[in-house]
Amino acid sequence: MQTYMIANPKGGAGKSTLATNLAGWLAKSGQRVMLGDIDRQQSSREWLRLRSPALPYIATWDIQPGQPARPPADATHVVLDTPAGLHGKKLVQVLKWVDRIIVPLQPSLFDILATRHFLDELLAEKQVRKHQVEIAVVGMRVDARTRAAGELERFLLNTGLPVIAHLRDTQNYVQAAAHGLTIFDLPASRGTQDWEQWAPILRWTGVG
Repeated sequence: MQTYMIANPKGGAGKSTLATNLAGWLAKSGQRVMLGDIDRQQSSREWLRLRSPALPYIATWDIQPGQPARPPADATHVVLDTPAGLHGKKLVQVLKWVDRIIVPLQPSLFDILATRHFLDELLAEKQVRKHQVEIAVVGMRVDARTRAAGELERFLLNTGLPVIAHLRDTQNYVQAAAHGLTIFDLPASRGTQDWEQWAPILRWTGVG
């Protein structure tokens, strides 16, 4: 079972957008995927309630009376949406479950400053230092051709972390989410540009 964690300590960074759309791609490609929300706001769980049963199925936690929540027994892939402020013992605990981490990051000074210490903490953890967990960054709401994208790349230069994709600022994500959809559930006439931007993310996760 492959487990992906979407994490950033700052609220509004785009974690749920990445988590729901990655889960949507996995489901559409025939994987048995679970979308697990460990955020108090339970944004991803609420999104799943909006999702039509006619769409590719995305499971949630298997909850049995008196037992801890866990992925369904037949799950092949798990996507974890995490809360803002994830750090310390909670971060260490979650790291034991995951194979890959995607950090969504907007190229603004405030987002970069809020994320700097989190990345330092991640890179210091044993699982990361021993290459048991891979980390990559996705630029959110940014055009790869802009100065802002270049500043994001420069910020990450000393970390050694790759920016594997830049996702544009588009209402496609907002409108799709409002109906329990992902961009991969949209018709080609609306989704092609966004599908192309996701291609390097899917390659990095090993499912594209």
